[in-house]
Amino acid sequence: MPKQKETEKKQKDLDKFEKILLDKREKLLLNAKQTLETDMTLDKADLPDEMDLASSEYLQSFQFRLRGREKTFLAKIDKALAKLKDGTFGVCEECGDVIAPKRLEARPETTLCIKCKEEQEREEQQFGE
Repeated sequence: MPKQKETEKKQKDLDKFEKILLDKREKLLLNAKQTLETDMTLDKADLPDEMDLASSEYLQSFQFRLRGREKTFLAKIDKALAKLKDGTFGVCEECGDVIAPKRLEARPETTLCIKCKEEQEREEQQFGE
């Protein structure tokens, strides 16, 4: 019987992470849609001088960079959702250990345990990536 309760708790946790990931995914898609529909339109009639136009173009460029980062984040979310389906969610891709529940709660899209993530960051600092 305790095994069944453990399995039920694990499934409940997985369902919770799936909901969090789906909510994050939905927000990103709504932001992207808003960007395409409203933020990416430049009407030169509304911009009386070159400074206004330049400022607007800068803001538009900034929006595109933000959306690029969100696209990367969306791919991580989709990967985490796929891992939920195939049963590998919460397992470190580097060492194969279980990722701590607190880490998953903070970043459910993570693919590395804290030890491997810290090692990755140290290597990135060393090589200036």
